[in-house]
Amino acid sequence: MQSECSAAGLPAIRLHDLWHGCVSVLLALGVPPRTVMDIVRHSTLEMTTTVYGHVSLDDKRAALDQLGGLLDEEPGE
Repeated sequence: MQSECSAAGLPAIRLHDLWHGCVSVLLALGVPPRTVMDIVRHSTLEMTTTVYGHVSLDDKRAALDQLGGLLDEEPGE
């Protein structure tokens, strides 16, 4: 795989890193964690969400923007 990455001008990526990425992308797409767990054949939900599921910076920003919007609302809106 390293030669394919080099030919494409990309850094070498381990298959295991792609596995982490797959879980993170599926979770970011809104796939239920239990479904992701079954797809990647983890034995526990904790393994899927805690070890393999990584939250992107964009997701963190979007969550904080939502919170900011909620706090900016006037009472009764």
